[in-house]
Amino acid sequence: MNDANRNRVFLVDGARTPFLKARSGPGPFTPVDLAVQCGRPLLARQSFDRSLLDLVILGCVNVIADEMNPARVAALRLGLPERMVAFTVQINCGSGMQSLDTAYRYIRDGSHQMVLAGGAEALSHAPLTLRQSAVEWFGQMNAAKGPLEQARAMKGLRPEFFKPVVGLERGLTDPITALSMGQTAEVLAHRFDIDRKAADMYAMQSHHRLAAAQDEGRLKGEVMPAFARDGSVYDHDDGVRPDSDMEGLAKPKPVFEPPYGKVTAGNSSQITDGASWCILASERAVEEHGLAPLAEITDSEWAGLDPSIMGLAPVLAATPIVQRQGLSREDIDLWELNEAFAAQVLSCLAAWDDAEFCREILGLDGAFGRIDRDRLNVDGGAISLGHPVGTSGNRIVLHLANAMKERGAKRGIATECIGGGLGGAMMLEAA
Repeated sequence: MNDANRNRVFLVDGARTPFLKARSGPGPFTPVDLAVQCGRPLLARQSFDRSLLDLVILGCVNVIADEMNPARVAALRLGLPERMVAFTVQINCGSGMQSLDTAYRYIRDGSHQMVLAGGAEALSHAPLTLRQSAVEWFGQMNAAKGPLEQARAMKGLRPEFFKPVVGLERGLTDPITALSMGQTAEVLAHRFDIDRKAADMYAMQSHHRLAAAQDEGRLKGEVMPAFARDGSVYDHDDGVRPDSDMEGLAKPKPVFEPPYGKVTAGNSSQITDGASWCILASERAVEEHGLAPLAEITDSEWAGLDPSIMGLAPVLAATPIVQRQGLSREDIDLWELNEAFAAQVLSCLAAWDDAEFCREILGLDGAFGRIDRDRLNVDGGAISLGHPVGTSGNRIVLHLANAMKERGAKRGIATECIGGGLGGAMMLEAA
């Protein structure tokens, strides 16, 4: 389809829950609970009837057993018509952006007019799993016939069978490289010479920026309060540490490569629960319903690379958009780069500023150039507010749109690394 036949696509509105840090056990909300908590006020404030939506798409990675196809469960709980199709997408950390990208392409190509696209994740509800050896033993016990065979099978019982494994820990380890996501960040820190102090400094800045955004009301309208069944109210991202300082950040020991690693709990994204929705609409729908868009989605890109260096994927996903649009680094007013790890973000900035890397990997004539930190994650990111993996890609696009509107910015890019060696990026322009 040539550009003349493509429909313009607008991000009309969006909302998210507060991101709630996982603590001692399952949090107050499941993924669908979270999606409903921010979906209801979002739909309630629209001027059009919710039945006019064409489709619901939801990103979710850790789907719980009671909510198969959470997009459909959420759509029905939100009061959308039974005839409305709703499906769930999963591409690890990019799931929330994948929902937007799918909606964007449907509307751009003319098959849909308005789509509700989001992401929801409750990492605190990640299941506990049995070890494979325990599963095999239970299978033998189940297959044993009669007391004699059962007695023989009982001899294989081991104490460790009763010690479950946290499913999230297994999910955050790449099955191809056998590296945890934190270890991949250590690989990049070594490659681009990112030291511990620089990573901690970046983490401190993330907390300070989010705290300022909360205090100055810049998240008002984006973050909807969530109400638990016991009456508790959650009205802000609760992982932020406004008093974060270098002395405190220097205390945690390296988690993934002790004793000399650069990645710690203090300079990594937090394990968090949260949901986010965006409403995407065609130009025709905007005109018919008198909508006031936050921004226009003008391009998107996905990239793949070696899973052991998955954190560099934003560089591979975002750069082609800038090239395709005939732009330069300076033409991008704001960037949202999901903060999986401080070392990973800093490695992306270093890669863009590395002439050899840009020539050999990106095919540029020289360095793309280092992104100005005053344009990057201006209100903090996943280090300070958390990274509910199925949601983050949606949140960064939504927040980019809001930040652009508030600051009068013309153009922005949201991008993220994705476990498994993938990355996504999406460009927005002022509506």
